[in-house]
Amino acid sequence: MKIVISHKEKSYQTEADSAQFSGKKIGDEIDGSLVKAEAAGYKLVITGGSDSSGFPMRRDVHGQAIKKIVIGKGTGMRKTVKGLRMAKRVHGNTVEIKIAQLNTKVVLEGEKKLDELFPKTEKKEEKDRNKDKKKK
Repeated sequence: MKIVISHKEKSYQTEADSAQFSGKKIGDEIDGSLVKAEAAGYKLVITGGSDSSGFPMRRDVHGQAIKKIVIGKGTGMRKTVKGLRMAKRVHGNTVEIKIAQLNTKVVLEGEKKLDELFPKTEKKEEKDRNKDKKKK
C-alpha cells in the first residue's frame, strides 16, 4: 500500500504493509512508526485514499465495501453543472487490504524532519531507443 504524507505544502510517499492499517477509519490518528520505524514521534491523521480499482474513499460511507451512492458534490464527484446529482461508486471510510493508496497529514511532528526520513529520489532518464533505430 502506498502511503502519502502531507505536511506544510509538501508531500512524501512511501510503501507500508496494508495489514497494519486494516480497520482504521478516515479521521483516525495513527502513529508514525506504523509507516516507518524512524518516524516514531509523528502522529498522522488518515484523510482519505483510494482502492485498487481507483474508487475514492468517502468519509460518510460506512464500512469497507464499494457502494453506489447519489452524490451532488464532494469526494468522488467532479465539478459540473450546479444542482447536478449523479450515482457514483465510492469506497467506504474503513481501510482494508484492497486499499492501494492512503492519504495522511501530519498532526504532531517528531524529532527528525520528514526530508531526512524520506529523501528525494532521482528519477532515471530513459533512453529514447527509437532515435537509435532511426539513425541506422
